[in-house]
Amino acid sequence: MEHVVTDPFIFRLSIFVLAVFVGYFVVWSVTPALHTPLMSVTNAISSVIVVGALLATGVDSISNGSTWARAFGFVALIFACVNIFGGFLVTQRMLAMYKKKAK
Repeated sequence: MEHVVTDPFIFRLSIFVLAVFVGYFVVWSVTPALHTPLMSVTNAISSVIVVGALLATGVDSISNGSTWARAFGFVALIFACVNIFGGFLVTQRMLAMYKKKAK
């Protein structure tokens, strides 16, 4: 019996596509009451991405890192920071919806 070897790129691409579909359906099925805690969790995940991006950007001080790793680390750092600050703004707006209005 022969073993079929799958290309690692195709394997990782299929996992990514599956994650996109699962993520889409999970996020859109969340009730509005749980949206704010979900945004807080995404901000926490983005902060972990910031730590990884900082490590990838400063990889020259650790080892002989490539320019591509530093460039992708910098882009990841920018995207994660935008996601964090945007998430905080959205969370503030959603929490403001639940405040009682002064008459």
